[in-house]
Amino acid sequence: MATQHSRSAARIMLAPAVILLLGWMLVPLIMTLFFSFKKYLPLRGGDLGWVGFENYVRFVTSSSFWPSVLTTLVIVGGVLVITVVLGVLLAILLNQPMWGQGVVRILVIAPFFVMPTVSALVWKNMFMDPVNGLFAHLWKFFGATPVEWLTQVPMSSIIVIVSWQWLPFATLILLTAIQSLDGEQLEASEMDGAPPLARFAFIVLPHLGRAITVVVLIQTIFLLSIFAEIFVTTQGAFGTKTLTYLIYQRVLESQNVGLGSAGGVYAIILANIVAIFLMRMVGKNLDA
Repeated sequence: MATQHSRSAARIMLAPAVILLLGWMLVPLIMTLFFSFKKYLPLRGGDLGWVGFENYVRFVTSSSFWPSVLTTLVIVGGVLVITVVLGVLLAILLNQPMWGQGVVRILVIAPFFVMPTVSALVWKNMFMDPVNGLFAHLWKFFGATPVEWLTQVPMSSIIVIVSWQWLPFATLILLTAIQSLDGEQLEASEMDGAPPLARFAFIVLPHLGRAITVVVLIQTIFLLSIFAEIFVTTQGAFGTKTLTYLIYQRVLESQNVGLGSAGGVYAIILANIVAIFLMRMVGKNLDA
């Protein structure tokens, strides 16, 4: 009886937080669905009535939709490859005894706490500027012509900027996983004559499998909504328009809330498809 009473009390105490959380998630979603079926132009007549699935058809049949989806997936894939590969290498390096190890770890993790807008501004003006950027001075020092990164190789530039910001996160997760590795296994394999590459491939990498899948899952969910870096650097030009930026253009630049809301629904569907696929992949890895 006392146990049931305590459970009821716990539910009552948790109810306000649960209700607030559900409202925080469901109200924007319901409003997005509501406006996606209407023709709503705030500066050109306001609410012009229901249009059914017209916004969905217009958005998916526009010439920018599928290129934006492809651009989004390319950026996500490129960032994942860079952050996972370099994250594993950095985690192994930071796990080695060194002088000032704590300070080095803090410096490596620090970029993750930089706001995306600030990160994009720093890279755009201090590193990739074709006149005064650091890379331009290095190119000139070696007698080469500076590269206009954001116009000549815009996709690669954005992938590098986003990877710089997310690499510390991957490194931190993978470093934690490496520290849980039983050192006796590595010592035994070393005594048996196994070379370093074999120890990494057959002991370290399988041990990092779960951590890698978690990194991929979490980063993918956030990277699908990348916006600030593109807005600051290229503003969607040169083939860098993602699905999120396309929605921004429809809502704020075209002032078509209904069409942008339909795009938001498509973004939610895409995120859920990717999340379900990754969750299954993570589940298989965790069960292994």
